[in-house]
Amino acid sequence: MIYDAFKALIFDFDYTLADSSPGIIQCARHALESMDLSPTSDDAVCRTIGMSLKDAFEALTSIDDPALAAEFSRLFITKADDVMVDSTELFDSTQSVIRALKESGLCLGIVSTKYRHRIEAVLAREGLLDLIDVIIGGEDVTCHKPDPEGLFKALEKLDTLSTSALYVGDSIIDAIVAERAGTPFLAVLSGTTTRDAFNDYQRVGVIDNLAELPESLSRLRSASGKYLTLN
Repeated sequence: MIYDAFKALIFDFDYTLADSSPGIIQCARHALESMDLSPTSDDAVCRTIGMSLKDAFEALTSIDDPALAAEFSRLFITKADDVMVDSTELFDSTQSVIRALKESGLCLGIVSTKYRHRIEAVLAREGLLDLIDVIIGGEDVTCHKPDPEGLFKALEKLDTLSTSALYVGDSIIDAIVAERAGTPFLAVLSGTTTRDAFNDYQRVGVIDNLAELPESLSRLRSASGKYLTLN
């Protein structure tokens, strides 16, 4: 299969390649309870996946306080050191899709707010780490998504123009990152964001799950510098 529209594919991680929601829920609850703040629902925590910890704290508590956000982040990260890797599972199709894309000759990357060393540990456990050419995690950037710093870093390391790569993600944050970087975006509905929510954002298509990605890519072709959108 030849994917001639792009030279590289760059993925978000949480809810795009993997489900880490059990660990994220544990960490958020631990942090809030340690700070004597009201607990929140699991659904509310899941809706913050993909945000920076600072933004997640404000979304969960409606508190705009940098000092409290920093304490929440510290407590979250400490708990994550214990539980995050073991509680993160790749989606069923991730293994086969990553291997198929790599065999096609594409460069592959990951840009996520999740710490790179956690992503590396999960991929190493699943035998996929050597197939990913670059990983940019939360510790690798000064500004977190939706700032495009991480995506720009990945593109630079891959020696790829923004228009020659495709960013695949599950959230509006991912759509904004791609738009700001000038990179085509493909939405996948494996997170908490609905199909209609992507209507106001630039995208080449929306797929239900990662298993649809190879076939979708085969239908994308560049023409006069513009990308066709999927039906």
